[in-house]
Amino acid sequence: MTAEYKVHGDIAVITMTNPPVNGLGYSTRVGITDGLAKALADDAVKAIVLTGAGKAFSGGADIKEFGTPKALQDPNLLSVILALEASTKPIVAAIHSVCMGGGLELALGCHYRVVAPGTNVALPEVKLGLIPGAGGTQRLPRVLGVEAALNLIVSGQAVKSELLASAPGQKLFDKLAASPESVFDEAVEFAKSAAAKGGELPLVRNLPCKHPQGDAYFQFAKNMVGGMSKNFPAPLKCVEAVQAATQLKFDAGMAKEREIFIALMMTPESSALRHLFMAERAASKIPDVPEDTPQRPIKTVGVIGAGTMGGGITMNFLNAGIPVTMLEMKQEALDRGVATIKKNYEAQVKKGKLKQDKYEQRMALLSTTLDYAALKDCDLIIEAVFEELGVKEKVFKQLDEIAKKGAILASNTSTLDVDKIAAFTKRPQDVVGMHFFSPANVMKLLEVVRGKETAKDVLATVMAVAKKIKKTAVVSGVCDGFIGNRMIEQYSRQAGFLLDEGATPQQVDKAIEKFGFAMGPFRMGDLAGNDIGWAIRKRRATERADMKYSKTADKLCELGRFGQKTGAGWYDYQAGKRDAIPSELVNKMIEDHRKELGITPRKISDEEIVQRLVYALVNEGAHILEDGIASKSGDIDMVYLTGYGFPMHRGGPMHYASQVGLYNVAETMKRFAKNPRDDAAFWQPAPLIQKLVAEGKSFA
Repeated sequence: MTAEYKVHGDIAVITMTNPPVNGLGYSTRVGITDGLAKALADDAVKAIVLTGAGKAFSGGADIKEFGTPKALQDPNLLSVILALEASTKPIVAAIHSVCMGGGLELALGCHYRVVAPGTNVALPEVKLGLIPGAGGTQRLPRVLGVEAALNLIVSGQAVKSELLASAPGQKLFDKLAASPESVFDEAVEFAKSAAAKGGELPLVRNLPCKHPQGDAYFQFAKNMVGGMSKNFPAPLKCVEAVQAATQLKFDAGMAKEREIFIALMMTPESSALRHLFMAERAASKIPDVPEDTPQRPIKTVGVIGAGTMGGGITMNFLNAGIPVTMLEMKQEALDRGVATIKKNYEAQVKKGKLKQDKYEQRMALLSTTLDYAALKDCDLIIEAVFEELGVKEKVFKQLDEIAKKGAILASNTSTLDVDKIAAFTKRPQDVVGMHFFSPANVMKLLEVVRGKETAKDVLATVMAVAKKIKKTAVVSGVCDGFIGNRMIEQYSRQAGFLLDEGATPQQVDKAIEKFGFAMGPFRMGDLAGNDIGWAIRKRRATERADMKYSKTADKLCELGRFGQKTGAGWYDYQAGKRDAIPSELVNKMIEDHRKELGITPRKISDEEIVQRLVYALVNEGAHILEDGIASKSGDIDMVYLTGYGFPMHRGGPMHYASQVGLYNVAETMKRFAKNPRDDAAFWQPAPLIQKLVAEGKSFA
């Protein structure tokens, strides 16, 4: 059992021992109820203290049991809380460090709560597309007040215990301990005095729960929450559940909460968010790199290139308190790079997101140089130079000469062969890809590209560094484009074919944006620069002559319409503005191109647009899994959710395909293969998809 029972004088202590956050798994639940039974049967025990070992009171549900029968096996969490409430001896929760989700609901079932300062308190279930399911929506408003409780429940954000303990009229905490170290002893003393006092034991369920404005307040709350929670049903359901707490008797309110919880559990949005939660944690685990793999110390970082990407990469490390030396070939380029970093930070200061002293501390960590020798003591060196193999070769040959032994040499390449780059050095084991996404100081995704000789301790170190700079790191094998850009190429090809067949850029963009993408393919092309795709297609012409493309994008680039940076791309742009204005010139160019090809345009539905774009990602993603470039489908979903604007409520392309049903996806692909204007060979369902369909399985 993952709960320990001990008696200290006349106080029984039940300690949850399920690291890392004392998740309330079956074994822990049994341990709590068994300990409670022992305490109640022992006449020498006068009161009980419930606490958690290590670095948490309890973080809530045990994620290892998500979606399994064990999560509901008796005693379930509701049963445990009822048992605590029914105790004839006072129970004091000694809360510290982390008290979240089911952990907070468990504490609310105790008679008293003593909390350590600095404890993170939250009901984060809304982030999984759910509401609290063990009384959180019914008990928290009774101890914290309706409005404060609703804010906590709807946001899912953690709040510090001392802030909650100081709220007027709060009954959540009976005592704020003097320090984290003293909370247990203070809880034991509190339990002794509660036992000595005698009398009826207080239950949260018996407290009144009303709001003075009643229905008017909840209508206002629904309007506010509904406006901010598009595509996600859970936040509005949180409001409904808390409203029930103010209108119904406690047990009826609990029944309403349970009804809402079970209904949300079945929604595709909750399924997507729970998948995201698990996939994000699984992404950091590399099958053949044990968690205890030794890591190399990273105390100083070198960044080569002070352009948009180099500056953004630099900011990540400055934000984490790691000194950076930034190298450029010319002083003017360095000055421009530093000025951009300062401008970005000053904008944050102006908005109140960054304090002036923090800004100054970060800038003090930055040094600049025109000399490679200044990087000789860096632990990690990242190049962010022009995306051309010859340029990378010069950089890595110089790094091989000057970098200290054991330094990690990383390339920010987005498509090039990391093994070829590693071969420019005499230390290929120290070379790795670190593909940041632009803007690098904002985007969460980091593709960590593992070369055939990349050492395991290099991988372990880079994954740890990613966590320190607050990135979601996903490991990719070596191939053209890695995971994200290899897939986006197929997505972009389909967008081009759709133009040839009768769609306009704005129709394609609107359809995929309505599906939930942050930006359609043509607006995205204008933002990134259409010349980048043009360069890739030119390279493809010699490397992959079999790859079929629409020529429309090439014609656009021949007109010099590279996107926002030139004021014209698939759309027109006004100076200083990013609004995409449909272009008559571009639509005429597309029509003329169709005439050249002898194509009679046809009406294309939004459904077809979405299916062709999304299923193109899915089919290429399946090939990536077959090739071993990604180790699991969740990694592909993380790349698309955090780097490419795939709608979060859909859970990523591979999860979405599993939700639609791989049989249905495969049949649709076969239909697309019959389209004479498309690429029939590409639309043959990947062997992995065919295998999973035959076995009745999904990617997960």
